[in-house]
Amino acid sequence: MMAAQQTQAWRGELRFNEPMDRHTSWRAGGKAQRFYCPADLDDLCSFLADMDEQEPLLWLGLGSNLLVRDGGFPGTVIQVFGALTGLEWLDAQLLRAGAGVSCAKVARTASRAGLTGVEFLAGIPGSMGGALAMNAGAFGGETWAHVAAVETVDRAGQLHTRTPDEFQVGYRSVTGVADEWFVAAHLLLERGDAAQAQERIRELLAKRGASQPVQQNSCGSVFRNPPGDHAARLIEASGLKGKRLGGAQVSGKHANFIINTGNASAADIETLLLQVQGTVEQLQGVRLEPEVRIVGEAMEARD
Repeated sequence: MMAAQQTQAWRGELRFNEPMDRHTSWRAGGKAQRFYCPADLDDLCSFLADMDEQEPLLWLGLGSNLLVRDGGFPGTVIQVFGALTGLEWLDAQLLRAGAGVSCAKVARTASRAGLTGVEFLAGIPGSMGGALAMNAGAFGGETWAHVAAVETVDRAGQLHTRTPDEFQVGYRSVTGVADEWFVAAHLLLERGDAAQAQERIRELLAKRGASQPVQQNSCGSVFRNPPGDHAARLIEASGLKGKRLGGAQVSGKHANFIINTGNASAADIETLLLQVQGTVEQLQGVRLEPEVRIVGEAMEARD
């Protein structure tokens, strides 16, 4: 895993064979060969500088948009949640949020300061790193609409500050410099009324609670909405609401959610996802594209 010349001056925690069902909101999946919890950004840079450039890496926030197959992840998982959690005002309207800060905390912090525009983040069950990586959105808002700059780190542990014009940003899609990962966002916010912003957050959370299975283990929305339509409508129109496979089930509350009813394997979830995708394409003529990231190796079949 690590390069021949190591400083091993890391201050974080390195674990081996870490069960990933502890770290994903689906509560399913295999083990990571290595799992690193950096102490802070400087420690993360030191750890990366010592790593072999061929080592597979998986960056983890709150694990809300991730499925690790039952055979596990053959590389190193780096958990930024709990480490890159800094929030600071760079000026009166510019908020720096570390990649490990929850989206909900960013929304609350901005609203309390009387700044608006990112209330929608309260409805995203992930961290800012993931929100940047996929241009996460909810209730009509999108992350990159408010990004003034980002900070990234490369495989050598070198930090960079980049502007939005260095990325190709689309609906639930962001492409930038290869082998660089987000460590912070600089969010440009709008002046507004703190009470109104906080009320907006309460309204969005109430709407989310009424329409989504927030008390059950899921990854959030499974599929992207196709142009001019909604994935949930297409899934429901295909008669798939409530469909079960092993311990996985299409939610009866919101058809674009797959829930772990208690004992789902990653294979249950992925197979059900593929069945939903195939059935919708066959019956509705639309191929749904997953939002969720699926990584790792399938469990080998046993005789």
